[in-house]
Amino acid sequence: MTERLRIGVPSKGRLSDLAIDLLQQAGLQFRRQSRSLFARVRGLEVDLTFLRTDDIPTLCGEGAIDMGITGSDLVAEAAADVQERMRLGVGRCRLAICVPEESPVKSPADLDGKAVATSFPRVTDAYFKQHGATTHLVSLSGSVEVMIQLGVAEGIVDLVETGSTLVANRLRILEEIGQYETVLIQNDRVRDPETAERLVRRLEGVVIARDYSLLEYNVPRVQLAEAEKLTPGFKSPTVNSLEDPEWCAVRAMVRSDRVIDTMEQLEAMGASAIIQTTIANCRL
Repeated sequence: MTERLRIGVPSKGRLSDLAIDLLQQAGLQFRRQSRSLFARVRGLEVDLTFLRTDDIPTLCGEGAIDMGITGSDLVAEAAADVQERMRLGVGRCRLAICVPEESPVKSPADLDGKAVATSFPRVTDAYFKQHGATTHLVSLSGSVEVMIQLGVAEGIVDLVETGSTLVANRLRILEEIGQYETVLIQNDRVRDPETAERLVRRLEGVVIARDYSLLEYNVPRVQLAEAEKLTPGFKSPTVNSLEDPEWCAVRAMVRSDRVIDTMEQLEAMGASAIIQTTIANCRL
């Protein structure tokens, strides 16, 4: 019999909440008992294992789990033997070199021989070497922003989301190392390839749906061609005739970040009854 597919899920924190919400929207039904490290999915040959987020790439590479949800920054740092199956569209952040606002440092090379604090020593070391600099890396597992104030380091390499923490600590971004987000990873020894593919398709449906909205509107038939340029859909929009032969109803998926602008453009050309509907899941 085929062994059940094992998926590693972050055990706590914001990424845990994001991962659990995503799996549930993809139709995985499970219940995690308080502090339990395991949960069995109903209706699928899948077991969830709740782990430290930064352990998931290593455990997936070693075959303890088949797939895992974690940050692509942690995958890069672990250098584990895994493949990235898909980006999940959440948890986006940047890894950046930061120095004090008043620092004379203008490039990574200026930190040659200096102390740099980070939770990503492997990625940091490789990046500085690419820029001809050798730094003294101070590896930390917690917050690194205060290391400059404590006199431990002259620069830091840390994740940046909004930048508000940098402002609070009077730091500025010297250079970005990379952009990262939450990803689904898999090893090449997956126990149940068929179920793994089903899971990927389910998650794709949720991720794509989050990026799109369904836009419906009525438009004069003489303006239909122009309206279709604004809402082309995937293959083509759905167009239905109204009782009034001079009007038609249009329905199409539109990227959520363009919906408001598109609605204004449609209204300007004479469209009416313009409605945006959230899409929970889809198959394309």
